Amino acid sequence: MHKSDIPRKTIYRLSLYNRVLQRLRDSGQGTVSSQALATAAGVKPTQLRKDLTYFGQWGTRGLGYNVDGLSKAITGVLGMAKLQPVILVGAGQLGTALLRYGGFAKEGFEVVAAFDADVDRKRPRDIKVPILPDTQMTAFIRERSVKLAILTVPGNVAQQVANELIAGGVQAILNFAPAVLHVPEGIVVNSVDLAIELENLSYFVK
Repeated sequence: MHKSDIPRKTIYRLSLYNRVLQRLRDSGQGTVSSQALATAAGVKPTQLRKDLTYFGQWGTRGLGYNVDGLSKAITGVLGMAKLQPVILVGAGQLGTALLRYGGFAKEGFEVVAAFDADVDRKRPRDIKVPILPDTQMTAFIRERSVKLAILTVPGNVAQQVANELIAGGVQAILNFAPAVLHVPEGIVVNSVDLAIELENLSYFVK
């Protein structure tokens, strides 16, 4: 089955399942039922089983899923069997906070470099990721075969930067910029607009 035939929501839920499986594995649990795994991931068991059938037959009736085996399979499907190189563009306040986050490597990602228009801006000293001039970005992407990028630039330059990322060879962008990106077919963009998310939550606050 081609990747494009699998719903994006299914891929998203695979990550949720894998988080649960990793916690179970860390606690020493060897097997888990579809009911327990689905409940922990916040989905229905029927949805869990449907998602997993895209990638083969999993689980044994009466025994459930082998925690370690299913986690390794999902990790392989998600392309996380080895560290995925990622770059970050826009090392301002939000970008800097993400650079200081230590959990990327645990989840299979390595932020190999950050790019900014102002590399001399004062930043926390504990940032270990090199911050390079944005003029070097395209060449770096091609040299290192980087396919993933995090975008934390102002909205008025987001499209231009996205175009440069794609021209260099980036295939997927996690977009924190307050802008809708227009990209060619085959390029994947996941946008996170913090203000919109808060506005949505505020509707439910009494």
